[in-house]
Amino acid sequence: MKVKVIKKSDGMVDISGKSVTARMSIATGTIRLSKKAFGILLSAGSPKGDVFETAKVAAIMAAKATPSIIPLCHPLVLNKVNIGFESHLKSSMITVIAKVKSDGKTGVEMEALTAVSAACLTIYDMMKWADKTMVISDIQVIEKRGGKSGDFIKS
Repeated sequence: MKVKVIKKSDGMVDISGKSVTARMSIATGTIRLSKKAFGILLSAGSPKGDVFETAKVAAIMAAKATPSIIPLCHPLVLNKVNIGFESHLKSSMITVIAKVKSDGKTGVEMEALTAVSAACLTIYDMMKWADKTMVISDIQVIEKRGGKSGDFIKS
């Protein structure tokens, strides 16, 4: 069996020569619940409290803490973190949408992805009493603006 040599990382990327520009990223992710648990979530929530407000606060905290969680991310000043939720009745799913804005030298994709992940995990934590089969999936960047690499919109 051949072993491929992987390039050793030089560590954190040097962004000192980059220009400060407006940056924005939108990420999404889904959590699928059983029909019964989905109904409970939408009608009664969780004994732990307000699921969506708690997930929103967790997402904002996670976006702000991204460099503490992802080792090579730069600390950023975040101008805005907006969290939204869409319910999909037919599929018993919740889509989490995180929009993060900053003026900086590097993008905010990781902050948006971290926010979505934390919101989904919080929903899982608060609803696990009603459903052990929940599935978190499709965490992805769907839009990015600013920076040298330009804009991206997932089609």
